[in-house]
Amino acid sequence: MDPHSTDIKNISHKNQIQISWDSNNDNTNDTLDLPIEEAAKKIENLRQQISFNNYLYYIKNSPQITDAEYDRMFRQLLLLEEKFPSLKTIDSPTQRVGAEPLSEFESVEHLVPMLSLGNTFNDGELRDFDVRIKRKIPDKTWTYVCELKFDGIAVSLRYEKGILVQGATRGDGVKGENITPNLKTIKSAPLRLLSHEENINLSPTLPPTDAIPTVLLVRGEAFMSRDSFNKLNEERGAKGEPLFANPRNACAGSLRQLDSRITAKRNLDLFIYGLDSEIEGINTHLKALDYLKKLGFKISEHTKHCNDIEEVIRFCHQWIEKRSELNYDIDGVVIKVNELDIQKELGFVSRSPRWAIAYKLPSTEVITKLLDIEVSVGRTGSLTPVAILEPTEVDGSTVSRATLHNKDEIERKGLKIGDYVLIHKAGSVIPEVITSIPERRTGDEREFVMPTHCPICNEAVFHPEDEAVARCVNMECPAQVKERIGHWTSRDALDIQGFGEKIVEQLVDKNMVKNPLDLYDLTLDSISKLERMGDKLATKLIKNIQQARKKPMHNVLYGLGIRHVGQHIAKVLAKHFKTLETLALAKKEDLQEIHEIGPEVAESVVEFFAIEKNKHIIEKIRNENIIEYEAEKTDSPQSNLFDGKSFVLTGTLPSMNRNQAQKLIEEHGGKVSSSVSKKTDFVLAGADPGSKYEKAVKLGVKILDQQEFENMLKSL
Repeated sequence: MDPHSTDIKNISHKNQIQISWDSNNDNTNDTLDLPIEEAAKKIENLRQQISFNNYLYYIKNSPQITDAEYDRMFRQLLLLEEKFPSLKTIDSPTQRVGAEPLSEFESVEHLVPMLSLGNTFNDGELRDFDVRIKRKIPDKTWTYVCELKFDGIAVSLRYEKGILVQGATRGDGVKGENITPNLKTIKSAPLRLLSHEENINLSPTLPPTDAIPTVLLVRGEAFMSRDSFNKLNEERGAKGEPLFANPRNACAGSLRQLDSRITAKRNLDLFIYGLDSEIEGINTHLKALDYLKKLGFKISEHTKHCNDIEEVIRFCHQWIEKRSELNYDIDGVVIKVNELDIQKELGFVSRSPRWAIAYKLPSTEVITKLLDIEVSVGRTGSLTPVAILEPTEVDGSTVSRATLHNKDEIERKGLKIGDYVLIHKAGSVIPEVITSIPERRTGDEREFVMPTHCPICNEAVFHPEDEAVARCVNMECPAQVKERIGHWTSRDALDIQGFGEKIVEQLVDKNMVKNPLDLYDLTLDSISKLERMGDKLATKLIKNIQQARKKPMHNVLYGLGIRHVGQHIAKVLAKHFKTLETLALAKKEDLQEIHEIGPEVAESVVEFFAIEKNKHIIEKIRNENIIEYEAEKTDSPQSNLFDGKSFVLTGTLPSMNRNQAQKLIEEHGGKVSSSVSKKTDFVLAGADPGSKYEKAVKLGVKILDQQEFENMLKSL
């Protein structure tokens, strides 16, 4: 797409800031001879003109200058900034072209958590949502705002004094990745807000906006249009490069480029749909969207104000048919309470707001043939059957594989290899086999048999009786090595800093490391051969490895990655057995005699140490003195608030992780257990709590959410 229309002539510049360049003559040499004071004025004028015309083209879709005029301005700004580098600023339009590659993305904490939305899939669930609100605030009235649910990547943007200073991915909702250089390449993401004092008088058509707060937080969705996606795949196909599966996949890959110059070529776009800063006078979501529009953000035109839930349902039904008319993908409609005071009163439950919900649009169901079922081994050792399908088009992309989760799922859906099956995209994203079509069987179909040995390393698999998933627990299984090394070096395990994903991938791919203990055999010479590895970094990594030779046993035990052995259970086992050698010889009955060790944990530990290759790793730790155990520390509690109380953690808490919650409990005299029983005092539950929550309900155990837990702490 050209950056500007070419058929606009004789434009009127009335009320726009004038700059001293001739549109018919590029006086570049004269410009570069300016004193720095005049150059600064000219640079600022050029920036304002370029930014405003970007707004007209990319946001308003109404260009007012020709390509040639725009190109001359941009070229002149580039030359001036090269001539006077001290005048270059982070909000200059020239910063959209991309910057030097990063070594990795840094983690940033969201000032306002980016919570997830609950989902509904039919009219009845939408009406239930409306009923829940009525029960919560029976004496209040409210309206709804419906917005399209874009199928892209959620991002947050932070502006300081009207300048874009940070952009981040959603991540886990509390922390995300800093992708500022990549977001700056998106033309519809303002680098400088239009109502900033230098820009407010650029055009009489731009409505005035109240002063912008010092810090302004907004959120939106980065996406790739279907046209841009098709063009990108055509270019990649011509070069023999792998094709992207769909626009969302392409967008995600583009935003995670360490080299933002690549992102700049991908033609991404951005819709803003949320204001996370409180602005005086803005008391509804619609007013917030209008405010964001005036600042120069791109807001979806397909937004509907609805007076009741029936009007909401009609809007959702319209987009089941109309979504094919768009040049970008959507997977639903987001419904929000319009009135902000009502939103605050409704609050949140777990990680979702009570005042908003997503209506997921139904995906297309397609019949295809189940050619085979392969078994993949995940990075945690789980064996997952995968359906190999006759390639078919579903909702805009070709589907040839779909996970079948486990053997029980295959039996429940009545699948046989060779069946014709009905498939769709669950949530409009993930390919899913719905059911078989027995009527079309020919008699040549065959039953699927789950392997008893790992298809990657051929070790016997571990399949607990009460679990649906079989696992390979061999620490040297190639399918798991990268994940296990990453876990071993993590902060809560051996805390070997510097071993990010890229370095670990190289070590494993180059066959330099087959298990975590191979890290201790690395030398300065061997590690220096990795890509982008200078002498200084290599020396630091070797030093970090050596410093990790003296650790408490519970860190080492946790680092081994034994299933069901988290940090707390690792401490319990370490205090009892003192060494890995004695733990490795323990029987299931011995383990179950220890307080807090149930049959599930005991069986997992015994199975882990029964693997011959795992035994060799334990022997190597002992024989080569790789790790020197430190004495287990017993920290005195800060208070006796939870003295003698047993907690179980389940689900995802809104603004703290399990490690933080466990630390708070233990600091105040409590204990954290891995399973719910009659002896459990409290279950601290977040979003998607699972079977532990259900068991707590049956046993009548007190269930706390994060707010109730924090209120208990505040009572001190």
